[in-house]
Amino acid sequence: MANSFTQVINNILLTSVFLVATACSSPDKPVSGADEINAPTEIVAEQTQADPGPRVPAIRLDMPNELITADPASNANRKAYFGDLHVHTAYSFDAFAFGTIATPYDAYRYAQGEAIMHPGGFEVQLSEPLDFYAVTDHAMFLGAVKAAADTSTSFSKLAHVSGLHNLNASENLNIESLPQRVKAFSTFLQETLAGVVGGSIDVSLLNDISRDAWSDTIVAAQRHNRPGKFTTFVAYEYTSSSDDSGNLHRNVIFRDADKLPAMPFSRFHSQNPEGLWAWMDGLRTQGIESLAIPHNSNGSNGQMFKLVDWAGNPLDDTYAQRRLRNEPLVEITQVKGTSETHPVLSDNDEWADFEIMPYRVATTLFSEPKGSYVREALLNGLTLQDAGIANAYQFGVIGASDTHTAAASLEEDNYFSKVGVLDATGDRRGSLPASSGLAEMVNASGRAATKEVDGKQYVSGGYETWGASGVTGVWAEENSRDAIYRAFRRKETFATSGPRMKVRFFGGYDLDEALFNDENEFSRAYQQGVSMGSELHANSRHTPRFLAWATKDAGSASLQRLQIIKGWTVEGEHFEQVYDVACSDGGSTDPKSHRCPDNGAKVDLTDCSISAGLGAAELKTVWQDPEFNPAHRAFYYVRALENPTCRWSTWDAIRANVAPRSDLKKTIQERVWSSPIWYVPAVD
Repeated sequence: MANSFTQVINNILLTSVFLVATACSSPDKPVSGADEINAPTEIVAEQTQADPGPRVPAIRLDMPNELITADPASNANRKAYFGDLHVHTAYSFDAFAFGTIATPYDAYRYAQGEAIMHPGGFEVQLSEPLDFYAVTDHAMFLGAVKAAADTSTSFSKLAHVSGLHNLNASENLNIESLPQRVKAFSTFLQETLAGVVGGSIDVSLLNDISRDAWSDTIVAAQRHNRPGKFTTFVAYEYTSSSDDSGNLHRNVIFRDADKLPAMPFSRFHSQNPEGLWAWMDGLRTQGIESLAIPHNSNGSNGQMFKLVDWAGNPLDDTYAQRRLRNEPLVEITQVKGTSETHPVLSDNDEWADFEIMPYRVATTLFSEPKGSYVREALLNGLTLQDAGIANAYQFGVIGASDTHTAAASLEEDNYFSKVGVLDATGDRRGSLPASSGLAEMVNASGRAATKEVDGKQYVSGGYETWGASGVTGVWAEENSRDAIYRAFRRKETFATSGPRMKVRFFGGYDLDEALFNDENEFSRAYQQGVSMGSELHANSRHTPRFLAWATKDAGSASLQRLQIIKGWTVEGEHFEQVYDVACSDGGSTDPKSHRCPDNGAKVDLTDCSISAGLGAAELKTVWQDPEFNPAHRAFYYVRALENPTCRWSTWDAIRANVAPRSDLKKTIQERVWSSPIWYVPAVD
């Protein structure tokens, strides 16, 4: 038991605690159905590695039509709505340790356009409100650190949490509190787990704290949900990892708020994500519908998209169907890096090196790219199908922030990162030189380290690789839980790196450019083809055509190029190709290189001003694959790129009147990604 317990502690520390490497009320009414959910409600201190969790009957891969179809009587064209499905508040054990005192109520106020206070002591506010938001606090130790800091609670009376008392009082919200935070938080995790295993801490005390926090999370979502105007989703984060500290985190989003589990399923119930899916399947048989969204596959060390299951067995139909049923979407971009692809995996994609975070989450250990990126997973899914196995990786894409301050930081020129007092300023997040005092404190804390660049010391260890990202877009009939959740299920979703760009993508055999002259162009596209997230089946008489369309964010840079990314397989071997399909500024695509000419857009690094009059407000085309082979299984998705703009680290440097750090990119090209369309060849 001791060895297993040590492994649990080590894994939790590596994946969840900022110090290793970077970094209550009751509901207005009882949660309907809570008592009838046969879900685990106690913390399990020892979990066998191969345990898949609770056993439940299998459920069909094809979800009920009510989950994926739209209401044909409303808004046939659908509308783009933008939101964030990955937000932490003071109920997350790490967020509270970072100085966050914002509640789920504050998070929803922020999403609707109100200013809230950042742990660093300044107000933050979105330049434009979002349409939907989901608070996703960690199920593991939900509310526990907040309760430990509150000296009025029974939990705070335990001796080992005394260092957390009043941790986030205003006088303690400064970088000088770092040593206290490191020591107190390390003690909390280790000694709380030891107390649970040894019996000195009553599990029911922790469970009561978590139930209260979960109930309050539900109340906040219900109170701020305004059908037709602003949508909230009850949600949480399942925070697990592999034994080599590969990230396996998921956000679990519930469709409804009137019938929910009494407690979230956490890492304490099972380290194995297959256990989470089994629990979700069990809830579904009782009418509780949810989906899980993996995130930060880039930091998974190759574990997120493996071709074997938890026990090491090759993937089969049962695994693939369960995963696809419960995980129809994947988070392709967020503050801790973008997970579309990696230069090692896509050496013919000049734009693959975009906001790459090279580490496993919460460490400075290198993360293996193979098995960690979305495009390769999509390709491996085709390979599974070629072998006669269901495609476990037939997912749509979203973007999210993963903020730990309740407030999504989405703008390069107004970036406040994600971990509260720890990265609230440029010197703390590595974009500005660190003072000798800060450098000494950081190096002594074990939280991060400093690095010499251009003869100056900078904080280094992950923060400098993070970005102002991202946002989820959906095409839905209205701004409501039902309509937006249906969009999730049919994968009519897209992701942006921050700006509110829009993208449409259709595939079919009767699509043509005459659609662009029709005021009902998108109604016709829905009628004549399939939208993003769908399968397009072979037609022996025709070659498929794809309608791709993107528009800029009115408050951001213009579009430079519109691309279609293709992946395909030939006899089990997979390939990929990037096609520029529409160019700005009168350019045309070279038929050999499939690239637009450079439109000449530049950035003035003295003030971050950009070229005027270059780029497009809208790019659209109907495109045919010049190398189409009807026998090859394939996927296609759209990516649109803005003209170059300053990265957040460059903005920090310019405002501080110092030279930008030379080992960081000075500019970026913000982008938007559609969910794929999968071409399915005819059966032999």
